Amino acid sequence: MSKRRIDHEPGYVLHTYPYKETSLIVEAFTRRFGRVALLARGARRPRSAMRGVLLSFHPLRFSWSGSADLANLRDAEWAGGVPLLGGRGLMCGFYVNELLLRLLPRDDPHESLFDVYAGALAGLASQEVSAVLRDFEKRLLAELGYAPLLETDAASHPIDPERLYSYEPDRGPVPANGSRAGQVVVSGRTLLDVAAGDYARAETRDEARILMRVLIGERLHGQSLHTRSILMELNEL
Repeated sequence: MSKRRIDHEPGYVLHTYPYKETSLIVEAFTRRFGRVALLARGARRPRSAMRGVLLSFHPLRFSWSGSADLANLRDAEWAGGVPLLGGRGLMCGFYVNELLLRLLPRDDPHESLFDVYAGALAGLASQEVSAVLRDFEKRLLAELGYAPLLETDAASHPIDPERLYSYEPDRGPVPANGSRAGQVVVSGRTLLDVAAGDYARAETRDEARILMRVLIGERLHGQSLHTRSILMELNEL
């Protein structure tokens, strides 16, 4: 089992849960090491220096040592302020965190995704959340090696914005036939809008939400997302 000592690594808290009487296990997303599990000994004690620091959605710098499976968190410090998330933006932040927890393997670096995540948090605090979520989902899938096919169909023909397409997760878009039962049908315009990151059209937002839900679901292999049911009630997912 490999041992290592890391100092002042940029990262974010994705989730924490109690460990024994006074400690926490911290699931963190870091720039150079991806998702890591850290044991914060005594972090639940009233006088712990880390008690008010290990919060989600704030840039931190982590220092830890030990094995890659569960290292000992030695220190966590603030690394700058960010706009606070609230309302739907806050719930969408929890959804983004849950996606990373479910889809990213531990100790697998994703430096470009780290920057995408930081940008998504900033966007959720100040922008239309549906566009931020769709862009994050698209880029997360691409980072995992499942980039959605958006500008050509499954036969490598350019997408026609005037046509309807049935999106098959394992193949990509194919021209829709007469029977659409059980199919994810999106317009060519929506596919091109998603490729360009343009969510100005209400139809694009609606169809992109359904499309990304299906594509993310394929990668979850039947796992359910706790945050999704809440956000669906808010009409954001």
